Amino acid sequence: MKIKYFTDTDTALVEFSPTPVVETREVSEKISIDLDAQGNVVNMTIEHAKQGANLSEFAFQEMQSV
Repeated sequence: MKIKYFTDTDTALVEFSPTPVVETREVSEKISIDLDAQGNVVNMTIEHAKQGANLSEFAFQEMQSV
C-alpha cells in the first residue's frame, strides 16, 4: 500500500493494488474509490485530506488477533 499526498490540491491517494482500474465510485462528496474488474478496491481518493481525514496525524499499526 502506498499513500501519496498532493499539497497543491490537498488530496490523498491511497493505492492498494497496481491492478488496472475499470470503475470509479463516489462514496461521498470528498471520497471516491477505484475498482478493478473483479470489484476489488484499487485506489481511494480523499479530497480536502488534511481537514477531512486528519492527514496531519498519520500512523500505521498492524494488529494481531488473540
